[in-house]
Amino acid sequence: MVSRADNVITNTEAGAKPAMAASPQRQRDYLLDNYKALLITLVVMGHFIEPCYQNNDFLYTLKWLIVSFHMPAFIFISGYFSRRELKLSVILQKLLVPYIVYEFVYYFFYIFVIHKETGLYLLYPKFSLWYLLALFVWRAVTPYVKKCPHYMLLSTAAGLLIGLSGMPDNFLSLPRILYFYPFFLAGMDFRRTDLEKLQKKLFRFLSAAGIMLFAGCILYAPVFGSLSVKVFYGRYNYDFLGQDVISGILWRIACYAIGFAMTFAVMLLIPVRKTFFSYIGTRTMAIYLFHGLTYSYFKDCTSLLKNVAAMPQALLLLSGCILLTALFSIPQLTAFTNKVADLRLPAAAGQTAGLLLLRGRHWLHEKTVSFTCFLFRQKSRAGSQRMMFLGGRF
Repeated sequence: MVSRADNVITNTEAGAKPAMAASPQRQRDYLLDNYKALLITLVVMGHFIEPCYQNNDFLYTLKWLIVSFHMPAFIFISGYFSRRELKLSVILQKLLVPYIVYEFVYYFFYIFVIHKETGLYLLYPKFSLWYLLALFVWRAVTPYVKKCPHYMLLSTAAGLLIGLSGMPDNFLSLPRILYFYPFFLAGMDFRRTDLEKLQKKLFRFLSAAGIMLFAGCILYAPVFGSLSVKVFYGRYNYDFLGQDVISGILWRIACYAIGFAMTFAVMLLIPVRKTFFSYIGTRTMAIYLFHGLTYSYFKDCTSLLKNVAAMPQALLLLSGCILLTALFSIPQLTAFTNKVADLRLPAAAGQTAGLLLLRGRHWLHEKTVSFTCFLFRQKSRAGSQRMMFLGGRF
């Protein structure tokens, strides 16, 4: 069973006609299915080792490796499969409605199962639900952002500058939305043929060597010992991370470079053929949702995770994460997320939300046009030549 919830996140055929959706298996890109299967497994591992990754060097290195690229790569793939523009009503149905539903799921789980004090804060996404909200924002605004010259440069600048903000780090997940946005845009501009040129033994060897070198730097380079792994989260500002403005911006630029480099390095090592785990890459939404609930229970109701220290315990925990990934990929859970993705807003609520979003889109479009005109006026005054640069054309 292929998840329709996954379709709108990482498949261009979201919202397509049923006849088109029932495409032959030969049209699937198993490299990306395999990559998503690996990434969702790393998402599970990354969360479950959070309370204990500082207890031994193996988990410490693994945590740094995971956070350095797993979300950039996931978002890059989401962008790659988001090149087909969707109607606003489809984006609302497939992303915003599930986000609201799952916020209620997490709220009731926190209150009645783990007895955790919380509120129904729709403007402050719970746990990993920020990703759904981010996808909704990205898909809604990107058609207008891409009309702006140098949109890649501007989105990267926004990701750097948001680190200076003093806003609450989880308000609408804006810091993460802005920080990770360049990966989404880069995925939209990526062409599969570009990767095929690099799928040679030499580049695969260099990729493996580069990953091993990075792992060695994490373990032995003093600079990583003085940094928090949270520099890759995109959620926290420079002040929270104990950085001044210059060092914070420079390290965030380094995080962008590492994120892109690791995304492609790992991609080159992924098998391109169908494997026994390829199906997991089509069911990531169910895994993403239910592993978060499970992790929340173990973290808040037991001390098992924070007491993992010895190597056998670490390996047992990672094996459990793999089993959980397989368990949450069963068809029944995917059927549930499919039903949620098919829910529709009540007519009045849908019209109100649509009107607000349309106004937001018009405002963004006006600002984009104004900024473009400003840039062209500056170009005319400078007498510069027409050029292409970082996703924009002058």
